Formats: sequence, structure tokens, C-alpha cells
Amino acid sequence: MIYKDKLIKDKIPKHIAIIMDGNGRWAAQFGNERTFGHEHGVEAVRSVVEGAGEIGVEYLTLYAFSTENWSRPKLEVDALMGLLVQSISDETDELLKSNVRLRVIGDVKSLPQNVQEKLDWSIAKLNDCTGLTLVLALSYSSKWEIVEAVKRIAEQVKIGQLEPSAINYDLMDGYLNTSNMPDPELLIRTSGECRISNFLLWQIAYSELYFTPKLWPDFRKEDLFEAIYDYQNRERRFGKTSEQLVS
Repeated sequence: MIYKDKLIKDKIPKHIAIIMDGNGRWAAQFGNERTFGHEHGVEAVRSVVEGAGEIGVEYLTLYAFSTENWSRPKLEVDALMGLLVQSISDETDELLKSNVRLRVIGDVKSLPQNVQEKLDWSIAKLNDCTGLTLVLALSYSSKWEIVEAVKRIAEQVKIGQLEPSAINYDLMDGYLNTSNMPDPELLIRTSGECRISNFLLWQIAYSELYFTPKLWPDFRKEDLFEAIYDYQNRERRFGKTSEQLVS
């Protein structure tokens, strides 16, 4: 089945988030180190970004490195940071040709200085692009994000610039890393694991979840289209009944 041809154009999710899992297991299948899987995962990123742009997705958020990932072996972390710098260098011109804008969420200040500088360079170069917005979640965790938002809100209350009674869902949205972005309608996780792993917990309150056994380095835009096809065939009720939606 060619899923792209079956997609309903006016039901394409505006925002898709992906937990890119399975690089290590993919590498192990070939008797290689985990970094081998991360290197080949770049091919999957390239294909998925291309596919998302083709069908009009507005935001694509990729969980590239969590705050918990800092606890991995130093050799792997260093390799990931090096791969990140190299990938940004290699891919920015192609992103520019595809009219893709870049945004980063997470504790960016905790990243190595050379990574921060390369990200700043790429973001500036792609700033005028008007197509897909590619969002990289780096040194990110949802609990960290929510705690930081609460701290900022508490500070505003402390100095008298915000009344506690004014705190609501919309205000909280504005203090998150994803402010000015729609919440993801679809969250995809590869590798067969069925958990969220501290990713966009506030934002995915009503996202549709899609889990695939395919390991990330094998994931391609055709798999993205299949996930969207599955999404389009679900009934999204947001707490209502099916009868209410019909009426």
C-alpha cells in the first residue's frame, strides 16, 4: 500500500513529535558499537524531514538527546555530540534548499560550547525559511521543562507582576519551551518500546500515540506516512462521546 496517496490533505497533523529509539539495538544486529546506529540514524532523520515537508507538516519535533542521556558512557555521549555538530554542518544547506527552519528546545546551555555555536549558526542561517519547522529536543526532559516554567511563574508572582489567580493552562503554555507552537497531534515512537520517556508530557495530553517495532535507523518517510494514515483513521474525541462529535 502506498500510504502517501491515501492521506487526507486537510487532516495532516500540524505538529508531529518522534521519539527516535533503537539506534543501539540496530547497531548490535551488525555487531557494531552503539555509535554506528546513531550515525545511520541520521539517514532516517533526513528521510522523515523530507517526507514531512512533502505533505505539509508544519512542525516536526525530534527527541534527539534527553537530560537522562548525559548518564550514558562518556565515550557514547562525546560521539553523539560530535555527530550532532557534524550533522548540522552537513545538513544545513540541504535544509535551506528545502525551506526548513530550525528550532531547539531543552537545556541548551548544558551542551558543549561548540555544539551551541553550531546550533546558533544553523538557526540564524535558516531563520528566514517559511516551510517546515524542525525542532530538535536536546538535553531536554519534560519534568525539567515544567519545573523551569514553574520557577519563572513563581518569580513573577513573588515580585508582584502576576496574580496566582491568573495562572491557567494558557499561561503555563506560554512559559514552556514550545510556546508559540501547536501541541503535537501525533507522537511516534520507534523500536517497539511503549513509553513516553519524559518527552513533552504537558503537550501530549491529547496526542495520538503510535508505536512501531521498526528501529529508528530503518525508519523512512514511508513509515511516517503509514503512521499518519493510522492517525487519520482514529476518532479523536477530546473527552466527548462519539455521538457528540457526529452532532
